Parts: sequence; structure tokens; C-alpha cells
Amino acid sequence: MALSQQDVNLIGYVAATLTTISFLPQLIRVVKLRSARDISLGMFLIFSVGTLFWFLYGLLSHSLPVLIANAITLALSVSILILKLRFDRRAVVATQPAGAPR
Repeated sequence: MALSQQDVNLIGYVAATLTTISFLPQLIRVVKLRSARDISLGMFLIFSVGTLFWFLYGLLSHSLPVLIANAITLALSVSILILKLRFDRRAVVATQPAGAPR
């Protein structure tokens, strides 16, 4: 079964869309709850670096589906990372006794 390059690209775009939008529910949940306590910082750091490399791969290999998907996914995962760091810092400050050094 031979597929045209257009069909192959379509498969790439569908895969990219599905895996990229899978981060939206997590980001919405973090924003809504104003908490990212249940998210692993290590996992999201590693994932974000991996996504950065996939983005670079798409750029260097001229693969538009890989490039677009990973640019959007990187933006979403970095947004979650930033919110996690912000909300975790607030949670630590809120649990410290009054007058404690910060």
C-alpha cells in the first residue's frame, strides 16, 4: 500500500493535533484550580526539553507537522511548568509561619 506524501503529511497532522491538544485539559485544570501540586516537575522538565529537541528536529528536517506540533506543545508544556513553579512557590509561602524567613 503506497501512500502519497500528502496522505503521509495528513497522518502527521492528525497525530500532531491529537497529541498537542492532549495538554489543554491539564493546562485548563491547573489554571482553574490554581494548583499544579499533582504534576511532576521532573517529568515536565524532561518532557519540555524533549519537545524542544523534536521542534529542532522538525525545523532541521523541514517536517512541518513535527515543527508545528512541537512548537505548540512546547508552549503548552512550558506554560504548565511556569504555573507549577508559581503555584508551588505560593503554596510554600502560604504554609510558612508569620515572620519566618522566605
